Amino acid sequence: MTSLSRARLIAILIPNALLWGAIGSQYIGHLVPCEMCMWQRWPHLAAIALALVAIALRGNPAASRGFTALAALAIMVSGAIGVYHAGVEYHWWQGLSACTKPVLSGTGDILAQIMAAPVIRCDVPQWTLFGVSLAGWNAIVSLGSGLAILALIARPVR
Repeated sequence: MTSLSRARLIAILIPNALLWGAIGSQYIGHLVPCEMCMWQRWPHLAAIALALVAIALRGNPAASRGFTALAALAIMVSGAIGVYHAGVEYHWWQGLSACTKPVLSGTGDILAQIMAAPVIRCDVPQWTLFGVSLAGWNAIVSLGSGLAILALIARPVR
């Protein structure tokens, strides 16, 4: 397997794993995402699309390398948002938004639902592992894998 093939594999697997992990934590683990949690998902979707194009263009190494690099950058954008979000959670800095999201059931009086809906704050992590929140884990994995992809595609073709 060439280094470009490895890079493409990482570029498709990592954002899928992180995105499906986030969706699983939402729908299976019942963790309601805040606004910044949702921001982190969009670059992963872009990275998946870019990685799929890179895979489709594997017969053209230069084009495939370019789309793989773009996928790596998209993954790293999600990681950068994760760093920012984790910093808000650790109270290193203030967030940009009010960062509240009411959870509505879709039935009954809408005003009553809004008034009774829980407020999901971006500055309070809902879950941590070893003291690192989901945003922090996204930052670590996204930035690390993005750098690994870029390092792999920088290797000369053999």
